[in-house]
Amino acid sequence: MTPEVLVYPDRSALIEAALALIVERILTAINERQSCTIALSGGSTPQPLYAALAGADLPWQQIQIFWGDERYVPATDPDSNYGMTKRVWLDLVPIPAANIHPMPTGLAQPQLAAEDYDRQIVAHFGSEAGSIPVFDIILLGMGDDGHTASLFPHTAALSVRDRLVTLGDKDGQPRLTLTFPIINQARSVIFLISGASKQTALAEIFSPTGDSTAYPSRSVAPQGELLWLLDAAAGEKLKSEGD
Repeated sequence: MTPEVLVYPDRSALIEAALALIVERILTAINERQSCTIALSGGSTPQPLYAALAGADLPWQQIQIFWGDERYVPATDPDSNYGMTKRVWLDLVPIPAANIHPMPTGLAQPQLAAEDYDRQIVAHFGSEAGSIPVFDIILLGMGDDGHTASLFPHTAALSVRDRLVTLGDKDGQPRLTLTFPIINQARSVIFLISGASKQTALAEIFSPTGDSTAYPSRSVAPQGELLWLLDAAAGEKLKSEGD
């Protein structure tokens, strides 16, 4: 599906728009399928979005929360995506504990944790062998280098096609990450991107001749909708090229 690029005046407008879009898609999924499965991104950009979602009036019992990637640290670590989300959102709403599915980071080997989360996803969706589960919403960010989730440039994780979860490699530090096959099976993938430091990567990602191994976010091409939500600082070059 052709990606849709939406540029907002500033970060606060970006977060406000993202909140409305995500709430709408959550309610649509629940109306159509009685539940909504969402995989979350980490980092600083979505934090105010999660804080805003804590104030939303949603049927929390029908929402299932997963994560798109995670640093291999305890939930109490400041770098934990799950820990951040828990503090600013999940601890503040009446969502059942059984509906929250953090990536496991306490196993002796990160590879075992990746395999465990893969099994958790398959078990939750009741997927048949060889089929890929379909998330209703996958929320993604993007680094200055064009990575998304923990799929970093020129790393082995980019080519994994036979697993739902694998290990990403950030400067020798292992991270758990969803793979492109499950990301691209989603009904809705929403990028949330803020800041002028993202301009160069975005230009490469939307270039007809860009390199997906150098800028991994180029490989995100879901069977459902693909939305790029940018603030003006991030989207300046794209907007000027489109004018």
